Amino acid sequence: MLCLAFTLHVWDEAAHDFLSYYNSTVLALYGHFWWFPRMDMEFRTWIAAMLIATPVLLALTPWAYRNAGWLRPLAYVFAGIQLLNGAGPILATIRGRTVPSVHFEGPAPGVYTAPLLVALAVYPICSLRTSPGRPAN
Repeated sequence: MLCLAFTLHVWDEAAHDFLSYYNSTVLALYGHFWWFPRMDMEFRTWIAAMLIATPVLLALTPWAYRNAGWLRPLAYVFAGIQLLNGAGPILATIRGRTVPSVHFEGPAPGVYTAPLLVALAVYPICSLRTSPGRPAN
């Protein structure tokens, strides 16, 4: 379910011009902090990465249902990243900006699917903590 929520969140961000805000934020941070990496992206690069990542993540689902031990660390990382990925638009919407020079007109891109993403990211973290891992067959 988390992979599907992530896919929906990618659509939400793409439909609401996520990259213009993202690139503006990255460039503002890069200009202010010399050590901050310049990670601005073009739409084609970003969407290609998302179109590769989502099927790969969905392909891991059978092993997740089998509670494969090797997948548990990856599941923690993925759920943690998605928790932050969902919290970002919520916090940006509350603040009305990402950095002082990048303001939003209306809600931040991705905010409509962010609560679902956060909820579905918390679930595997809690589930992984309470269930013992077992090796994959």
